[in-house]
Amino acid sequence: MKEEPKKNNKNKQIIEETIKCPKCGSTHLTKDYSRAELVCEDCGLVIDADFIDQGPEWRAFDSEQREKRARTGSPMTYTRHDKGLSTTISWQNRDAYGHSIPTRNRAQLYRLRKWQVRTRISDGIERNLVIALASLDRMSSTLSLPRAVRETAAMIYRRAALRKLVRGRSIEGVTAAVLYAACRQCNVPRTLDEISKISNLPKKEIGRNYRNISRKLDLKLLPTKPQDYVSRFCSQLRLSNEVQAKTSEILRKSTSIELTSGRGPTGMAAAALYIASVLCYERRTQREVAEVAGVTEVTIRNRYKELVNKLDIDIIM
Repeated sequence: MKEEPKKNNKNKQIIEETIKCPKCGSTHLTKDYSRAELVCEDCGLVIDADFIDQGPEWRAFDSEQREKRARTGSPMTYTRHDKGLSTTISWQNRDAYGHSIPTRNRAQLYRLRKWQVRTRISDGIERNLVIALASLDRMSSTLSLPRAVRETAAMIYRRAALRKLVRGRSIEGVTAAVLYAACRQCNVPRTLDEISKISNLPKKEIGRNYRNISRKLDLKLLPTKPQDYVSRFCSQLRLSNEVQAKTSEILRKSTSIELTSGRGPTGMAAAALYIASVLCYERRTQREVAEVAGVTEVTIRNRYKELVNKLDIDIIM
């Protein structure tokens, strides 16, 4: 074996593996792709030579080039009933070179398309997933939910379908309940009023399905806190970070004296936000705050009086 001094090369990549240097026992090893060597960073010993580079042979300098040059499909996703792993036969009667397919072969291609569609949806559970996941995607897009929430909701619905918890219940009601559970699990809280509005279902039905699924699937979901809604409400009302920090401070004090227990989190967040907007001279009306929070002005006034009296807050109206 030969030794070489350490060099700073941008083609080198430091790896963290269980492999140790046989000479000094160090684990600081570097793969030098320009020389195809595995080198110890401490003593310079060449541990392995002529190893195979597992990376792509092409380079990309932006996302557009990376998408064009990549030869693999999209990653697996649970938001598709077949997890996005199945292939499709195009309805254009052209081959890979763009040439028109002869008429004598089109009947055979038509039969292949038909059987390919049939095999993608083989049983009742998959047919149910096709409808449910499409509904989940529509509601998630309407609420502008991140990808993680959609994947979590799809996973919960798959578990519910395998446990046959969907049988005898409407698909829309179960999907709405699953989406509400996924929002709480991913700490992206949405109220039942918002879920009910986009699904066109009463809150009572969504709540009933949610309790059934969370109990049968043993979902460990903590109750939502007023602090979870502060950032979203401030963003919708276009309030500054100072108001958001003041609101969090008011809610923290009210939680320490157990003033938030037994009260709706959205109502407490809305009342604290209204108080903070007045104290920071960025006042918003009770109607504006109520429309954003999805509560009534009476709720805000009641919580507002409790917070002002219990916390001894002086407000100049």
